[in-house]
Amino acid sequence: MRTIISSLRHGMRPLTAAVVVGLAGSTLAGCNLEVSNPGPINDSDLNTVTAMTALVNGMGGDLSFGLGNYITRGSLAGFELMHSGNFAAERKFAAGSLATDDVNADWANLQRARWVAENGLVRMKTVLGTSFEANPLTVRAYLYAGFANRVLGENVCETTIDGGPRKPSSEHFVRADSLFTRALTLAQAINNTAYVNAALGGRAQVRANMGKWTEAAADAALVPVAFRHNAIFGPASTRENLDVATQTITRREVTVWNTVWVADRDIRTPYDTVKTGTAITKGQDGATNFFRQKKYLTLGDPVALAKGTDMLLIRAEAALRANDVTNAMVYINQERASFTLPALTATTVDQVWPILQRERGAVLWLEGRRLWDLRRWGAEGKSTALGTRAACMPISAEELGSNPNLR
Repeated sequence: MRTIISSLRHGMRPLTAAVVVGLAGSTLAGCNLEVSNPGPINDSDLNTVTAMTALVNGMGGDLSFGLGNYITRGSLAGFELMHSGNFAAERKFAAGSLATDDVNADWANLQRARWVAENGLVRMKTVLGTSFEANPLTVRAYLYAGFANRVLGENVCETTIDGGPRKPSSEHFVRADSLFTRALTLAQAINNTAYVNAALGGRAQVRANMGKWTEAAADAALVPVAFRHNAIFGPASTRENLDVATQTITRREVTVWNTVWVADRDIRTPYDTVKTGTAITKGQDGATNFFRQKKYLTLGDPVALAKGTDMLLIRAEAALRANDVTNAMVYINQERASFTLPALTATTVDQVWPILQRERGAVLWLEGRRLWDLRRWGAEGKSTALGTRAACMPISAEELGSNPNLR
């Protein structure tokens, strides 16, 4: 299969573009000025060791693009932001009523990130051979594949893998667990502490998502409180921009106004009341008060994929589920202390649950995690926030139309 065809069909455009440019540049230096068109580059021409850095960078780019674009809409569905603009899809997410044609872009972007990373690993194993496992790029690739699956598992209602039949969304957690475990083994072998912590953090998240709370807490306990592993964004191009920053810095499409985070000035959920003269500025719709989020101040601010404060709350929830109120509050207050916030007190399981739920909301604000929390707590009868609203993204209309196994 030719590279250009493969890229369009399977979503590898960001990967192969960088490699193709590099190959073109290296070839041009030794050529005369005559122009010829030899046709598309063969996919096999990319099977070189020097192409692997671009391959892995492309995995990271696709993950950031998919997550960064979804955060705005996911935050509307999970009550982290309110709609103040004119976009149709955002209006649907905000209303909690998602049809298959409302999620085409997010479904495609997030599945592309998964496919590119998983299939990139297959290519890397072939190209790198005996050096595959000892190469730091391999660990990065496993991490990208793991986090792409984690994001999908938390945000889709059900899934399909590469044109296959319907599967429960938990399929992505199973895949992510395996990918993070492999990343951990290889990171430990090359003694890369940052990658070890990222693998532990990702695996703790998906094991908690699968209800394996003892194992999740054990992984989480090994991650330092100050640790962060980020999805990277940049100001250079629209594709690299963090979309939630775009919609609140250069536009006024979403607002913090009328959310629970307005009640107090929590440093974990920062916002500004924007005014024009003495009047509160309106959103892009011309009617809704515009309160600008300040968690992301530039188009290139990173978004945490895993972090130590999240790990403390995983440990707190694991303790709470074991009716260990004392340790649940210890971990919650350790998390709060990391933000220089005062300690909270509670003496019963029923008192701790709303505290934990709010703490997770504040710590993970605008990171694409809230809708999953509300969904899983709702399924267990621990939250009624979503009610009859959509709790996840359905399989997209485009996937339904192109996948014969879904008809």
